[in-house]
Amino acid sequence: MSSSERQYEIVLLGATGYTGKYCAEHIVKSLPTDLPWAVAGRNETKLSALTDHLKSLNANRLEPAIEIASLGSDDLDALVKKTKLLMTTVGPFHKYGSPVVEACARNGTHYVDCTGETPWVLEMIKKYHDIAEANSAIIIPECGIESACSDIMVYLLVSLIRDKLKVGVKDVTATNSVLTSLPSGGTLATAFGVYDHYGIARLIESSKPYALSPIPGHKDELIPFLTRLSGVRYVPELGTLTTGLAAGVNASLVQRSWGLLNRGDYYGQNFRYKEYATTRNSFTGLVTHLVITLGMAALAIPPVRWLAKIFVHQPGEGPTRESTIKDRVEFKAIATADTEGSERATAICSFNGSAYDFTGVLMAEAAISIVRDGNKMAAHELGGGILTPATLGQAYVDRLRKAGVMLEARMLKD
Repeated sequence: MSSSERQYEIVLLGATGYTGKYCAEHIVKSLPTDLPWAVAGRNETKLSALTDHLKSLNANRLEPAIEIASLGSDDLDALVKKTKLLMTTVGPFHKYGSPVVEACARNGTHYVDCTGETPWVLEMIKKYHDIAEANSAIIIPECGIESACSDIMVYLLVSLIRDKLKVGVKDVTATNSVLTSLPSGGTLATAFGVYDHYGIARLIESSKPYALSPIPGHKDELIPFLTRLSGVRYVPELGTLTTGLAAGVNASLVQRSWGLLNRGDYYGQNFRYKEYATTRNSFTGLVTHLVITLGMAALAIPPVRWLAKIFVHQPGEGPTRESTIKDRVEFKAIATADTEGSERATAICSFNGSAYDFTGVLMAEAAISIVRDGNKMAAHELGGGILTPATLGQAYVDRLRKAGVMLEARMLKD
């Protein structure tokens, strides 16, 4: 069946989950009202309750159909053949995501998810990139708070410097400057499960610089011993920075974008990317660095993970809507042009709302951009495969801006 003959443009799998509900609500409130779409899952009662809720948000749009499907291969094949694109929020992805990616790759169905599981993404690249490319399926993992904001912000900086100076970028330093949201049960279950599933050796493999890149990257620059020990550094325009919880995950995806876009030539062959988190001062930065470093090490011990699971939200649960009213997400970055003058540019990506609300926006706008914006993006020019949010290009940026995301880049004056 050709893509044009399919029943739906978008199917959302996992719509009744914590993140899935945010995604479904954004579709109803903001995507085109003529969009033929469906919500999918195993529990018809929960899906019916969700569609009733969605109807109350916007009565002037096509109601989503309900598709009952399990994660078995027959059900998934039947489901993905009905739609141009499938979005999924069903995690942990190392546990539930692989058969979905496989079905989409084999059947030429585009795909968007919100994983932050770098070892799983590396596994999917090895297994299904070539299959997806052969079937013209655009597969976009990590299209939520991890790691779309970092990825698209770097794309904006590179595009600006290319436009103004006609050169590539030497380096980008980014920071998660504001993140007030607490983690959901699904996020925490994923963090514990990755350790259980992959083991230390595969975690180390996937955490190496450029592990996701299709071409070899550069060796990391040497970092002074005291900086590595404390985790703290100061960057003009960005402030005091420390270790970021998702910085490594985001950096891996940005490095894949570097390798995908003209095999490094668009960003620049000398391109490097570093990401941190903003902190109030050196002391709080040191404490944050130690907590994250020691916490990650502790999670490698099975009894510690077992104890931690007792005290956290369960999958499908998360912070209440009322508690997230004042939440905000913000990333900032500084890019240095690959010129003798080392001209610089700055960018910001911010959203007023919770990280999970933001993830719903990022995923839904990526999905509609893929199915409605035709050949305006590198993702289509690449012909498919396991790609990145940055390959959706300016069309995606424009849609995010219309959806209320602040995405801006400008040259800095010395």
